Amino acid sequence: MTETTLTISELTERVREIFERSGLTPLHAGALARVIVAGERDACKSHGIYRIEGCLRTVKAGKVSPDAEPDVATDDTAIVRVDAKGGFSVAAFEMGVPALAERTQKLGMAAMVINDCTHFSALWPEIEMLTERNLVGMAMCPSYASVAPTGGTEALFGTNPFAFGWPRPGNDPYVFDFATSVAARGEIELHRRAGDQLPEGWAVDADGNPTTDPQAALDGAMLPFGGHKGSAISAMIELMAGVMIGDLTSPESLAKLGMTTLSPSHGELILAFDPARFAAGRAGDPMARAETLFDAITGQGARLPSQRRFAARKKAQADGVTLNADEMAMLERLKAEGLNAV
Repeated sequence: MTETTLTISELTERVREIFERSGLTPLHAGALARVIVAGERDACKSHGIYRIEGCLRTVKAGKVSPDAEPDVATDDTAIVRVDAKGGFSVAAFEMGVPALAERTQKLGMAAMVINDCTHFSALWPEIEMLTERNLVGMAMCPSYASVAPTGGTEALFGTNPFAFGWPRPGNDPYVFDFATSVAARGEIELHRRAGDQLPEGWAVDADGNPTTDPQAALDGAMLPFGGHKGSAISAMIELMAGVMIGDLTSPESLAKLGMTTLSPSHGELILAFDPARFAAGRAGDPMARAETLFDAITGQGARLPSQRRFAARKKAQADGVTLNADEMAMLERLKAEGLNAV
């Protein structure tokens, strides 16, 4: 199969142009292009250019505002509030993170609440915007109901991702980002498209029976990772990033959306910490002490999370991003037809 290699900037420009031609403002087109290309660059195909069509379908269905202007509000508290005004979350986050960093550096810790947004992307690009500022970050959000609680048989939770990042000056940050379901919904969809069966224990069908059929899983429910532990963490995210911030839980998001083929609407909670402020007055440099821990992990032959992603990034920065003929054809079709292509 013929392959095409593009530089990161070339691919970003192509994706940005697709979104602008489909009616998104430069604010949203640019933010979406950056996060989607970041997924492709880091070999995270489930959050790469495959996501473009879902974004366009959501715009076409009128479930997200393509020209929303997020509003960032601060006061004398530790909470930064961003009203996404029904737009995609990525631009809202990018607009709010400078205020979040300022509040964190002043107070030692702060939170950013994003309300009324449509979210589809991985959380690690957001976390890395905090670690780049030498801040520790945590982020979480619900989704739409697609995961059964442990012991249950029907979708109730979302995939409910959770991410954490620790800055490592002069090195790649320590970052993990995972769905609280066994796998991200995008992974199920990629298995379906490839005609591959799922591993056992990933999902149940519409009758609550275990299944390895991707379509049956999409029609039924995924399962939490780690049994009751993942189920409890998923419930925590519903409470903190849904109920606590006055936004939609995953069942409410699904009811609003009406289907699982579009990007979900809900809120997002981001927490930021300044480790220097937390360790003030105590012996030892927290950055150096963290490196001792990381060395102990890798010294046993273990891998730090995101190491493969960072390796893929370095390769893409040097050699570009390679797409197959089908992927290039998809980009050309979406550029030419815009919303008519979905």
